[in-house]
Amino acid sequence: MWHHNILETIGNTPLVQINKITKDLPCTVLAKIETTNPGNSIKDRMAVKMIEDAEKAGLLKPGYTIIEGTSGNTGMGLAIASVIKGYKCIFTTTDKQSKEKVDALKAFGAEVIVCPTDVEPEDPRSYYSVSSRLTNEVPNSWKPNQYDNLSNAAAHYESTGPEIWAQTEGKITHLVVGVGTGGTISGTAKYLKEQNPNIKILGIDTYGSVFKKYKETGIFDKNEIYPYITEGIGEDFLPANVDFSLIDHFEKVTDKDAAMMTRRIPREEGIFAGNSAGSAMAGVMQMRHLFKEGDVVVVIFHDHGTRYLGKMFNEDWMRDRGFLMNEQTKAINLIESHKHLKLVTAKEEQSVEDALKLMRKFFISQLPVTNEVGEFTGSLNDNTLFNLLLENSEIKGKLVKEVMNPPFPFVKPSASLEEVSRMITKENAAVMVKDLMGDVHIITRQDIIEAIA
Repeated sequence: MWHHNILETIGNTPLVQINKITKDLPCTVLAKIETTNPGNSIKDRMAVKMIEDAEKAGLLKPGYTIIEGTSGNTGMGLAIASVIKGYKCIFTTTDKQSKEKVDALKAFGAEVIVCPTDVEPEDPRSYYSVSSRLTNEVPNSWKPNQYDNLSNAAAHYESTGPEIWAQTEGKITHLVVGVGTGGTISGTAKYLKEQNPNIKILGIDTYGSVFKKYKETGIFDKNEIYPYITEGIGEDFLPANVDFSLIDHFEKVTDKDAAMMTRRIPREEGIFAGNSAGSAMAGVMQMRHLFKEGDVVVVIFHDHGTRYLGKMFNEDWMRDRGFLMNEQTKAINLIESHKHLKLVTAKEEQSVEDALKLMRKFFISQLPVTNEVGEFTGSLNDNTLFNLLLENSEIKGKLVKEVMNPPFPFVKPSASLEEVSRMITKENAAVMVKDLMGDVHIITRQDIIEAIA
């Protein structure tokens, strides 16, 4: 049996278990893969619902132009439906959105106007305001207003919620959703809580958005608002579709954590999902303390990774924002500026005073310590010695072995810059590495800084 048009293929998306990323969690984590919709996102569901409801209400008639502010995915759903139903489309979006999203909208014949991100919603330059102005200027036009149009949430009450309930055989205990317009989480939550009021609804927010603080305090705090990179979630106002009474908890996820998890999903699970899925999965890992054995956690994977090829899946873009260190830099490369210098060490039987003289002489802040046969048995750093001297100035007369810290760990020459940087902490000031000749070198925080700068 065939479908009469592409709109009939919307919905009934698969539910897939997440295995590697969540292997240390006690619960079962399932991803609702919305990328199988024709527009490769969950927004197809509500786009068609908003259009059909508007047609029934007489707000949208043949030959009309649909005008909407969109981050890309809603526009895609509206554009696909408009091709089938015969409407024109004009979309406004922000300069934060990926070029791939804009190009995809244009592929369906839509006109796209890019507006600045870092302005208030009521600013005449914002993509909200521009879409409203165009609606007033363009004859026979209709603005869906996905943020306040309750057909948005209704679409998920009618389809997404029932699908998840049926696919989990009613075993779902938690729903995790990135919150933007609020339609997905609110509509799905309403249905699920009607089936089982004990299901926990967990919303994913981002830093720079107002949702979490408003949920917890009832205060709309403009100081919470600032530009952020994560796409598809968070807002600087309160959409009518966000029903805070249905959401049990909001979890904020950083831009970096969202971007890094977005990259992990295809590499570890074989699922090519977008930025909001990365944010949601990062949120799941942050909320691991909320889950127990036997829980069934469903996470919405909103859209497809192809929308982010120029962003989260582009290593230059990631490095430019400090999200990804140069993966080509290895531990052995970090010693380049001092590989010709002999390693300065302190002896266990030396006095602390002599060790301090060595540190002053060579302008260094940490020293490996060796025993009489040359084995690395400990370490010294200026912070520890400074604190000891403050407590007791007589410490200078003690032997190094009486005050030394554990030895600096060794890393392989091929260890990545990221791996090395994780090992250098407040408690561990350096790492050691052997070159091909067997000579030992020290890698410090300063070497990491020079590699990144």
